[in-house]
Amino acid sequence: MDYTIIRRYFPEVDEEKLEKFKLLRDLYVDWNSKINVISRKDIDSIYIKHILHSLAIAKFTNFKPGTNILDVGTGGGFPGVPLSIMFPECNFHLIDSIGKKIQVVKGVISSAGLKNATAEQIRAENVPDKYHFIVSRAVTALPNFLPWVNNKIDSDNFNALPNGFILLKGGDLTEEMGKMTDVATIVDLNNYFKEEFFETKKIVYLPHK
Repeated sequence: MDYTIIRRYFPEVDEEKLEKFKLLRDLYVDWNSKINVISRKDIDSIYIKHILHSLAIAKFTNFKPGTNILDVGTGGGFPGVPLSIMFPECNFHLIDSIGKKIQVVKGVISSAGLKNATAEQIRAENVPDKYHFIVSRAVTALPNFLPWVNNKIDSDNFNALPNGFILLKGGDLTEEMGKMTDVATIVDLNNYFKEEFFETKKIVYLPHK
C-alpha cells in the first residue's frame, strides 16, 4: 500500500502535505539501512502500520493552531512526524531516551522540511516544559507512564478537547486501565480504518486532572 491511502482516509489533505507523506517512505528506507528503527517486514507496510496508525489521532481530534504537543518514546518518529505534517501550525517535540532513534528522527524532520517539529534525546521525566497534549504509541503500561508525565500538562485549555493524554494502544486494556476506565475515552481504530491491522488497536484519551 502506498501513500495514496492517506488521501483515501483524509480527503482534505492538500498536495503539499501529501508530498511530504510520499517522501516519508524513502526517507525511512534510507535511514533504516543505516540505523534499524523499523522492522524490515514493516517497512513495506509503513503507510498502514506507522503513518496511518499515527494519524488515528488526527481522526480523533483536530488540534488548533498553536497547540504544543509532546511525543514521548517517539522511536523512529511516531506518532509525532506524521502528526506534524498533518498539523503544520502546531508545535511538536519528539523525545526518546535512545540516541540512535533520535538521530533518525532529526534526519527525517530535516529532510522533510518540518519546521514545526523538534527531536531530543531525553527521558520524559526530565523534560522541563509543559504541553497541551502528550501523545505516545505503545511505550509502556499507563500506571508506569503517567507518573513520568503527569506534571507536564499545560493548564491553558483552548482546544475542543481538554488538555491531556492521547495514547495509541493495543489489545485488552482492562487490567492496565483499572479504575481509569471511568474517566478515559477509548476508541477502537477500526471505527476509522478498515485494514485488518487496526482490529485490535485503540486510542486512549485521558483528560488531565
